[in-house]
Amino acid sequence: MAEDTPVRRGRRLRDRLPVRLRHHWRPAASLGVGLAAMVVFLGDARISPYVTSSSRAEGDPITDDVRGSVDLYDTSVPHSIQLTYRQTEFDKMMKEFKKDGTKDYIEADLVVDGVYLNDVGIRLKGNSTLSSLRGGRGLPGGGRELPGAPQGAAAGGAPTAGAPGAGAGAQRGQGRPAGGGPGGMGGMVQYDLSPSRPEELPWLVKIDEYVEGRAYQGEREISLRPGSNGQVPLNEALSLTLTGKSGQKAERYGFTELKVNNRPAATRLMVEAPDTDYAADVGDGNGVLYKAKAGGSFEYRGEDPTEYETSFAQLDKKGSQDLEPVMRLIKWVNGASDEEFARDLGRYVDVDSLAAYLATQNLLLNFDDMAGPGKNYLLWYDLDTRKFSVLGWDYNLTFSGDAKAGPDDSVGMPGGGPGGAAGGTPGGTPGKAPEGMPDQPPEGMPDQAPQGMPEKAPEGMPGGAAGGGGADAPAGRGGFMQHVLKTRFLGSDAFDAVYKKAYQRLYREFYGSGEADRQLKSLAEQVRATGAASKELDTALTKLSKTVTDRTRALAGDKEVTG
Repeated sequence: MAEDTPVRRGRRLRDRLPVRLRHHWRPAASLGVGLAAMVVFLGDARISPYVTSSSRAEGDPITDDVRGSVDLYDTSVPHSIQLTYRQTEFDKMMKEFKKDGTKDYIEADLVVDGVYLNDVGIRLKGNSTLSSLRGGRGLPGGGRELPGAPQGAAAGGAPTAGAPGAGAGAQRGQGRPAGGGPGGMGGMVQYDLSPSRPEELPWLVKIDEYVEGRAYQGEREISLRPGSNGQVPLNEALSLTLTGKSGQKAERYGFTELKVNNRPAATRLMVEAPDTDYAADVGDGNGVLYKAKAGGSFEYRGEDPTEYETSFAQLDKKGSQDLEPVMRLIKWVNGASDEEFARDLGRYVDVDSLAAYLATQNLLLNFDDMAGPGKNYLLWYDLDTRKFSVLGWDYNLTFSGDAKAGPDDSVGMPGGGPGGAAGGTPGGTPGKAPEGMPDQPPEGMPDQAPQGMPEKAPEGMPGGAAGGGGADAPAGRGGFMQHVLKTRFLGSDAFDAVYKKAYQRLYREFYGSGEADRQLKSLAEQVRATGAASKELDTALTKLSKTVTDRTRALAGDKEVTG
């Protein structure tokens, strides 16, 4: 090697790094050290997400809104829906559902009122409604799985002797068990579902599951409710109509002819699904909508938002709002004394909204309300007033039980079922499980107070929640299961006047004016226009009409209702 030949040295490590990283190595190094420190010191710690922004913007905008010539929920015209999917995907979905209850989406092509949409998502919708697909009977009437029941309470909803809540308040006579005795109309219907009849299955159709940002007439989801042809849920349609006409928020609906692959058509009730776009129509849209989950509770679980994700789903403004308002409400309701509850409820809740919600559920004989097994209610948090309103949804168990139930009576688990449902036997026996309900709790169902309801009453609350109120709480107002907000509101003398005022107004609008009877006749015409005319449908209409007539007559004779 010549003396003047330079020695070639290997590239230094720093020279192998990209130029940008060499120029900015200090921030990168600091980030690396910080991450390492977090792993060492916080590796087993839970990081809880908090959102502090007050933005009303949505993070999931509609970018492709498909229009059609017919309004999806125009009840003056018949509708049609056709779903087409690969049988192999359906079989796989059913296999997974039978195995562990998983309800995954599969791809399907949708034709709605002549408009074609490719690659929508469809999945089974419901809980115990679907139990027959897994070899079980489930709850009658399509109710959800019972997450718990008051210890010692009979299946009919009335406390048994010696059980909590069976004291003076339960003996007043104003707590007739709505499940038994005269006035229990119709029978609890059980849907005999089968994979071989997919046109009868309850479906959720998701327009944007596989095509981001797409909607149909502003709707991203369409719910096809349980019940078909002669068992189409007329009671739910009637309840939605009356609720909406009273000025309360209610889902839109329509009757449709449904075809699935090459199967025969079936008449179904399609209902607007509470979602982001549904929330935008509540008030001026400047709020957050939360949906209670069937397996959840109203129990305060501390300051970690993740502890509430099994109890509530946030339907809109994700990323700009969070569950903190719900957590604050739950903490206060469970911890306030009677005096504080009566004095300060109006700071947290729109009292008129709560009164109207509870009066509506009683008037419509809805067993499965916010205190029922399905926990069927929505919480709307107004970002301007910083107050909650309570909204209803899922009315397939309305017009159940005792048509004579008054404003202070329980609308508990009925011995008779929805007036619009075919099958079963009328009436029932107080203290005995309705036909189709087991005398003992379902396997795995706890025999203690429902989760979220304390064994002991909150400070100052008479009787405790688990037993349905106490000696001083209006018996039966709490219903078969309990919800501490409902129980405390109806048990407080401070809110009796506002509740009765709402009850009287809604009675006049629903029954006193004859509106319920008129709307039922209109519904009969709508459903027959879809081709569902049958003897079974005629029987269902007769039963529901009788329930409406009996309910109207009973309430008209109650001076507390008529004023």
